Amino acid sequence: MIRKRVRLRAYRRGFHLITDEIVHAIPELSSVSIGMLNLFLRHTSASISINENADPSVREDMEAFFSDLSDGKGYYIHTYEGDDDMPAHIKSSLLGNTLDIPVTDGRLDLGVWQGIYLGEHRDSASGREIVITLLGE
Repeated sequence: MIRKRVRLRAYRRGFHLITDEIVHAIPELSSVSIGMLNLFLRHTSASISINENADPSVREDMEAFFSDLSDGKGYYIHTYEGDDDMPAHIKSSLLGNTLDIPVTDGRLDLGVWQGIYLGEHRDSASGREIVITLLGE
């Protein structure tokens, strides 16, 4: 088992492909014939998910949808860190902060059009930290 923490750079608000960053952070992946990769995002105002990796308009549409769903609601009480605070927590809860991805022959066993997204839900966030756990043989 391999476990490490990886610090991602700060991203602007939106959805960002981080698949390559994750793969580069775990060179041990190449020696795993069969296994499981767990990613745990240590934040409550960002998310990780798997979705379309080719067309960037999907990421723009994701941001538009989730912003429309949760931003600008006048009834939020939890606004201590700004107007984007509570919407960021809601988006994080809806999308999640953990992923399990199978590993086969040294590669993430993602579909052809799948990539790992970081959902950055704050207007001004610092870098994010992900705990990576790789189990395999």
